[in-house]
Parts: sequence; C-alpha cells; structure tokens
Amino acid sequence: MTLTQTPAAGMTRLPAAGTTRPLVIGLDLSLTSTGIAGEGWTDHIRTKTRGDFRLNYLAGEIGSFIKAADLVVMEGPSYGHANLAGHEDLSGLRVLVRNYCFRHQIPYAVISPSSLKLYGTGYGKAAKGEMRSAVADRYGIHTEGAARYDEADAYVAMAAGMDWLGYQLAPVPERAAKALAGVAWPEHVPAVAA
Repeated sequence: MTLTQTPAAGMTRLPAAGTTRPLVIGLDLSLTSTGIAGEGWTDHIRTKTRGDFRLNYLAGEIGSFIKAADLVVMEGPSYGHANLAGHEDLSGLRVLVRNYCFRHQIPYAVISPSSLKLYGTGYGKAAKGEMRSAVADRYGIHTEGAARYDEADAYVAMAAGMDWLGYQLAPVPERAAKALAGVAWPEHVPAVAA
C-alpha cells in the first residue's frame, strides 16, 4: 500500500479503502458550557457541578463524543482574558482531554482563540456574535440557545481541522485560511476507514 501526502506538510497516512470523510470533532472547552461539533451538527455539555466532580463529569462526556474521532481540534487558552476564575480547572480540563486523546491514539490540535476567530471570520478579534453569524453564513449551521457561541466556536475548530486534512467544508477567504498555518497540527493522522 502506498502512503499519500496530505495537505499538511510532512504528514502522511495510508489511503482510505473507500471514499469516506474523516471524523473531525471540534471542541470549545469550558467548565460550564463546552461546545462540541462535527460535520453538520453541534452540541454542548453543561454542568453546574464544581471541582473534581465537574472535571470528571466533563472528561467522561467529552470522551463519549471524541472516542471514534480521526482528529480532535480544540480551542486553546485565552491568556489575555480578564476573568481568570477557574483558570486552573480549565487548564486541567484541557490536559484531561489531551491525555484522553493520547491514551486512545487520537490525533489532536490546539488552535489559539485568535487563529480560530481569524479562520472563522477573517478577523482575529471577532466578537462571539460575529463567529456565530459566520458559522450560519458560511456553513448553514444555526446555533441556538445558551450554548450558541460555544457551539459556533467548536464548529469553526472542526471546520479548520477538516480544511487542514483537505476536506474544506465551504470556500474560505485567503486571509482566513492563513490561520491554519498558526496551528500545531499532529504529525500523523490514521487512515480513515471505509
């Protein structure tokens, strides 16, 4: 079997046996409202628990969404964010998700908030509403309810991952596409099974 070169420089994987699309899951991690997205859908996990119970609950729920993923793309930390309440727990959640991916051999990438916004809107400092509108306009995905912004961010993370793998979900302006270069993508992604 011949290895194929993917759009990501230096990354190789075996060709798929059939024509199937990879399962990429986008995550906007939060202690109270985590956004989750895959191609054509969004969801969220909300909790009011605290401490280790919350981290354990979130890690388990997130694991149920990503367990079959070919790639997970999560939004990274916002170091300039003024409200640092729960910073340690949110960092812990990110590490738990990364560790889950590592243990289950699921490739993952972390995309900075500014790169996520740049990819989604063409502007690295876009507001939450602008991201939500961009997801509706570009992909036809309308996020609603209390987790609408979290779900929209997760959708953009997923779409960036699909684009990086060569499965662009919708045309992306050149300026927005430049955001992909600023992400530390995994070196290897397993072949997508038919």
